[in-house]
Amino acid sequence: MKPERSIPMAHDKLLFTPGPLTTSLSVKQAMLHDAGSWHYEFRETVRMVREQLLSVAGVSRQNGYESILMQGSGSFGVEAVFSTCVPRDGKVVVLANGAYGERMAQMLQVAGIGHLVLRTPENVPNDPADLDQLLIDDPSVTHVAAVHCETTTGILNPVAELGRLTRKHRRSFVVDAMSSFGAVPIDMVEAGVDFLVSSPNKCLEGVPGFSFIIARREALLACQGFARSLSLDLLSQWKGFEKNGQFRFTPPTHAILALARALSELGQEGGVAVRAARYRRNHAVLVAGMCDLGFETYLEPELQSHIITSFHCPDDPGFTFEEFYRGLSDRGFIIYPGKISQANLFRIGTIGRLFEADIRALIGGVKETLRDMQLDVADAFV
Repeated sequence: MKPERSIPMAHDKLLFTPGPLTTSLSVKQAMLHDAGSWHYEFRETVRMVREQLLSVAGVSRQNGYESILMQGSGSFGVEAVFSTCVPRDGKVVVLANGAYGERMAQMLQVAGIGHLVLRTPENVPNDPADLDQLLIDDPSVTHVAAVHCETTTGILNPVAELGRLTRKHRRSFVVDAMSSFGAVPIDMVEAGVDFLVSSPNKCLEGVPGFSFIIARREALLACQGFARSLSLDLLSQWKGFEKNGQFRFTPPTHAILALARALSELGQEGGVAVRAARYRRNHAVLVAGMCDLGFETYLEPELQSHIITSFHCPDDPGFTFEEFYRGLSDRGFIIYPGKISQANLFRIGTIGRLFEADIRALIGGVKETLRDMQLDVADAFV
């Protein structure tokens, strides 16, 4: 299969974000059909999507895993896990080095679930040694929650090591794999992941509208009676699928049709390994091109994912992110603002239906935009 432009593109602005992101024209076209939520054809689509998600995760029903679709964004899926799977006297350790770890802590606070936060700086991965000691010191902890790729910066956290420690201490492990699933593999069995949460509108190249949870069946069934929410009851949602193949409440039919098509395209591309290689190439070209212009990355290379990259804004009074952003938008490129207070950053994603040619076009757009801002490209980042 040709690696570039093998699937037609619509003429939208290109999204260099961690999601929602640029999708193929055929994924968009999949949503031009109406589907009856109780119709047998749609039920079969839901069944196939659930099975294919397990396959992408490297697990199956036969070895004890289930996939559950949940209406709403990825945050709905994370909150569904917490509100369903933590017992009334449970306690969650959240490993946080960015906004999405902090969001987990906020969810637990609002739900009245016991928790504590183990923080590292935003440019430092979660610390397995600190987790190990905490689990030794606090036997009341029942769950550990971590973010695989923290899109606040693009840092990758050591979830495999964190999971092995969690399993050693016989606690339950929850992983937010929102922006990594489908491009940065996690061995769920080896890492002892009980609940993995992700979204179609990231590396699977679908569209927003629901999240999904890959759960170890034994851990899921152990949640009976814990639910704090009706609509976010993950166990009841799974039981509904098992009973009649249906969502308990109105499903996002068009988004599910889009994901069915996107999963087919993932297979056509060659699977997760081939897609991940495309994203890695996108990232390498991006970093090389931006550094050639004088930009500096926020993270050290060994900590950086190929999902999204944070760059320092140039230390020049003539540079404002708003003008930079609008200049790129006028040229058909959408990037992302920074999300931390300790450094003046912006972010560029390299996932979605993007190819090396798109990255090179973006770099050209950055150069032109800087010139329009009357910034000398060679001297703007001293």
